[in-house]
Formats: sequence, C-alpha cells, structure tokens
Amino acid sequence: MGLPGLKVNGTKLCTGSGEAIQLRGISTLGFRYPQYITKESFETFRDEWNANTIRLAMYTDEPGGYCTDGDKEELKAIMKRGVEIATELDMYVIVDWHILYDKSPMVYKDEAIRFFDEMVPLFAGHTNVIYEICNEPQESPFGEVIRPYALEVIPVIRKHDPDALIIVGTDNWSQDVDDVIGQEIDDPNTMYALHFYAATHQEKLFNKAVKAIDAGVPIFISECSICDASGDGVIDRDWGRTWIDFADRNGISYIIWNLSNKDETSSILKKDTVSLSHWSDDEYSETAAWFKKRMTVSSQNTGH
Repeated sequence: MGLPGLKVNGTKLCTGSGEAIQLRGISTLGFRYPQYITKESFETFRDEWNANTIRLAMYTDEPGGYCTDGDKEELKAIMKRGVEIATELDMYVIVDWHILYDKSPMVYKDEAIRFFDEMVPLFAGHTNVIYEICNEPQESPFGEVIRPYALEVIPVIRKHDPDALIIVGTDNWSQDVDDVIGQEIDDPNTMYALHFYAATHQEKLFNKAVKAIDAGVPIFISECSICDASGDGVIDRDWGRTWIDFADRNGISYIIWNLSNKDETSSILKKDTVSLSHWSDDEYSETAAWFKKRMTVSSQNTGH
C-alpha cells in the first residue's frame, strides 16, 4: 500500500521511519448516510480540505445497529467499501466499533471479537487501516471495564495484524482520558480516545487532556466538533480554537463529527444539500466552514 504504517512514539503518532504525523479527517454518522461513502466524497475531503483520514463509524446498538437488528452482511459490506475507497485514495481509515447506547463495551464483547476476527484479515496487508475498538463507553471505569475488554479484543486484532494502530475509548463518552494514567495497555501501538464538543467541553476536560499528555498518555481525538455535546446547539469558536490549537501544538490527530446533511449543528452539510461531493461553500454548514478553513490554513502552515 502507498501510505506508511503508523507507530506510537511517546505521545506522538509517527510513520515507521519516525517522522511525526497528524491525522485529520471526517467521521461518518454511523452508516445512516451511505450515499456519502464514495470515492468522490472522500476525494473532496482529501483534495479540498487537506484531510488525510476517514472514520467509518458503525453503531453497535441502535435501530439498525450491528448488534441489534441491523443487517450484518450489509453493514460489513459498507465498511469494506469504505476501507477500499480510502485505500485507493491513499487516505488513512478508522474502522470504528461505535458503542454508545450500549454504554459498556462488555455488553457486545463477544460480537466485537467475532467482528474483528473476521474483518482484520481482510485488511491485514493495508498500512492505512486503524482499529477503534470502543467509541464512547459510559459508566465503565477504565481499569475495571475498558482495560479488561481491550485486553481481550486487542489480541484478536494482533493475531492478524501485529502492526496496526489501535484506539481505545475512555469512560464518560471518551472524556476521562486521565484515568488511563498508570493503567496503560501493554501494547506499543495503542492510543486512547478523547472526544470534545467545544460548546460543552471546556476547562475541566481540557485540563484532563493536558494532564494525560503531561503523563505520557498518547491521545487520539477520534471525534470532535465546535457545537455542544448533543451534536447540536450553539457553536463556540473560541473553545474550538483552543482545542485545535492544543491538538496542533501537540501533534494530536483529530476527526470531525459528522458527514451528513442531518439537521443539526455538527453536520458538515446543510439539511437542504443534495450534492454528494465537491460541495460549494453555500452547501456547507457553519461547522464545516470553520473546520475547512482551519484545516487548510493549518496544512499550509505546518506542511501537513
């Protein structure tokens, strides 16, 4: 494959040759909007936003979820198609086991093991594929629930791909990243998820992030936006800038939520947008306009 593999070095993400790299990209809103999982859509983010990563978020527990009443074969086919498109476009891609309403990753642990045991061999030769094994745990203390879960799931991935980057969620909707301190998983290529929504998550969460980084915990912001934690509501550009400045300063990768035209603030597209790629400025939401400008300017300034 064309892209270099990824290695964790301290708190930094690097290529195999040791060069620091920052991933920045877009997350799907589950697979509810499969019309955007196309070459043309991903290419738009790559070429017009300077994005280098797509996150394929597959809900486990919702109407149509993988572990509830969803069509498993169809959902796996969408996941495979997304990975193949990203690979063709030389983009990194996150296979996201998107727990949310299930709260504890242990609820569908056996399903997770079966899923990764089936899917990872399909991508084992791909240096661009990243595995996120539990999106947003809740009421699941890291040491008592998440870490034991990860210690069962990670070996399944490693059996097929010893080198892939793995992202492990943290408790309280992937906010309690400081709980990882002193409880890191003994796997050299693992990072820990931190999610922020700038209108809600401000000084308290920011201090957790700083504490974790200062303690040497490698953070990956696998979901974020500048609205409130519901994915809707008002935008806080000041705290958005504070968060992204922090990410850029520390080389922390970040993924924007979400790729859809759903009628909510975090959606990249306005609700009346019908185009499926190469969107005009008028078709983007305020959130999209802010992130697009920030990502293109940052890319020019940093060389990313």
